[in-house]
Amino acid sequence: MGEDSAGELLTTYGLHGLSRLSPEELTQGHALTPCQAGRLEAAFALGRWVERDRPDPCPHLARPEAVYRLLAPELRGEQQESFHALFLDPRHRLKGQQIVSLGTLTSSLVHPREVFAPALRRGAAALIVAHNHPSGDPEPSSEDKEVTRRLLEVGRLVGVPLLDHVVLGHGSWVSLRESMGF
Repeated sequence: MGEDSAGELLTTYGLHGLSRLSPEELTQGHALTPCQAGRLEAAFALGRWVERDRPDPCPHLARPEAVYRLLAPELRGEQQESFHALFLDPRHRLKGQQIVSLGTLTSSLVHPREVFAPALRRGAAALIVAHNHPSGDPEPSSEDKEVTRRLLEVGRLVGVPLLDHVVLGHGSWVSLRESMGF
């Protein structure tokens, strides 16, 4: 790949957009060979792994900023919503996490069953949920607030409290705990 091709790709897609293109998309009309496209995809995948690698394997997630730092590398540039459950120990350290729903560009369907079943199996003491807004605007929708209300209620019933619901945008986040006051 020459400098002209690289510059054109960066100008057209930006670094985040480029990082999410498939090898097929990179070879179609961009003068990249399948081998070059595969290397570029591997380089971006490696970069995501490096960014996810943290010295603390069990981060303390008492603040929404910590949730953002944990999930932003994985969700940055995604073109569809994904809803994540973060399972916490009694000291609010990460015990495990799971994607519980994949949505579309603008919505993610989530049922409390998909959130709490794995939390109960893993013996979570508490729970934080988070999802991304591919638009980049982390402002919660009315559906986000309704899902949060339902999860709060179910969490009280099953004894696994929902501590927060964090919506991630591009470089920012919104805590529904803070905005809804629960």
